[in-house]
Amino acid sequence: MDHITSNATQIILLAFLAITFLQSGLDKILDWKGNLGWLTGHFSKTLFKSVVPLLLAIVLLMEMASGVLSAIGIYEFLYSGESSMAFCGAVLSSVTLLLLLFGQRLAKDYEGARTIVVYLIPAVFLIYILQ
Repeated sequence: MDHITSNATQIILLAFLAITFLQSGLDKILDWKGNLGWLTGHFSKTLFKSVVPLLLAIVLLMEMASGVLSAIGIYEFLYSGESSMAFCGAVLSSVTLLLLLFGQRLAKDYEGARTIVVYLIPAVFLIYILQ
């Protein structure tokens, strides 16, 4: 129980990242065609227009890895109080969000970019408290 109370903030932020990225990754897996169709249109006027399927696959892998590392980080905190996987999950989550932010800015979807910043703030805060 000590590990939970002494690491509650980290555990809650990791749960936030795990839920966010695992749900997003599963959505991409379960509705690949829908996501690909929407993103193809979204990036039709950018330099990424010809590589949308590859980029979607990369984002999918990064999101799933971010979510899994964050979930493992929760397990680590609960059972040993360690934070190495949590740190990796927070860093990879932040990098993933920066890639998504870059894509939204490139597509000139400024509202979408603003939304990503809302997710980036807790991820960066988690890195800060884990250092």
